[in-house]
Amino acid sequence: MTAGSGRVTQAQVARLAGVSQAVVSMVLNGSDSLRITPETRERVQQVLRETGYTVDIMGRRLRGKSNQILGVFTYESVFPSGVADFYRPFLLGIEEEAEAQGFDLLLFTSGGRRDGRRRIYDQGTNRLRIADGSILLGRHNDPQELAQLVDEQFPFVFIGRRESPTGPISYVGADYVTATREVHEWLWGLGHRKIGLLSVTEENEPTLDRRSGYEAAARKHRRPPLVFLADDPALALRQALDEGVTALLVESSAMADGILAYADDLGVRVPEHLSLVVLGDADPTQQPSAHAVPSTPTDWSMFRIPRHEMGVHAVRVLVELLADPKPRQLLLPCTFHEGATAAPPSTVHTR
Repeated sequence: MTAGSGRVTQAQVARLAGVSQAVVSMVLNGSDSLRITPETRERVQQVLRETGYTVDIMGRRLRGKSNQILGVFTYESVFPSGVADFYRPFLLGIEEEAEAQGFDLLLFTSGGRRDGRRRIYDQGTNRLRIADGSILLGRHNDPQELAQLVDEQFPFVFIGRRESPTGPISYVGADYVTATREVHEWLWGLGHRKIGLLSVTEENEPTLDRRSGYEAAARKHRRPPLVFLADDPALALRQALDEGVTALLVESSAMADGILAYADDLGVRVPEHLSLVVLGDADPTQQPSAHAVPSTPTDWSMFRIPRHEMGVHAVRVLVELLADPKPRQLLLPCTFHEGATAAPPSTVHTR
């Protein structure tokens, strides 16, 4: 049985099977209509197999039908080894849940790259539209693109809390506010009364959330916030020690590696003289300090980001959005690891 040369159409399948095109469409869509007998369904499926019929994916999307495809768009590359280590748990969670939900995944990479940056829109066209909806990842997103997606009512979920000038967007993130506040409380319970924060100057959502949690904890104990900027880590450490800080919260393990090395230069031992806690687990995408000396990995006191769970829940939220476009925001708890870089404070600092 053959339908001739060229791409096989539904009309050709219908003619060969001796049914209407509507019946072919219902078989392709998995309809349980009582109009289709088991014999008719089998005959249509046989013709589909023999003709090698394939679904016109873009045509389905233009007609407003589902392709059972979820997009994954990343603003940063996910393939270099270090970055892959960071993104791998997200992607594993996404793949696991997409398979459970019966969706294929389509990874969008650099086709829309301009000016060294990845773009969702290429010459005004939303490249993600081949998919039913998309999951977005990346620290450095484009707020205008997010706003345009919202205006188009295209279903998407960002992994990580994000804001848009056009209103709420759907995201699945880590609860950095609560996690940072709980770390502060743990250090307070160890006896620390001067707890500082080493923060980056870039004010993205994760940084703002960590700072918010730290400041809330400081206010609870009626202590002034002691925030030091990481532009010059050596200077920040000296300033913290001059303020009498006995515990320092640090936003990344790369920053913490540098502080550890500078502290050693000053004769300040961790955790005997200074406790260090990382606000998140190791991030291989962050460049280590030039002063840091490669050594055996440090067992950092830290909280761990639920990357795998964030990937799983991002898919669940996106599937919900396909049925109901109302924005959804979900923050997942982080888990604390005591590690070996925090201890009760000593009475003296060796400088």
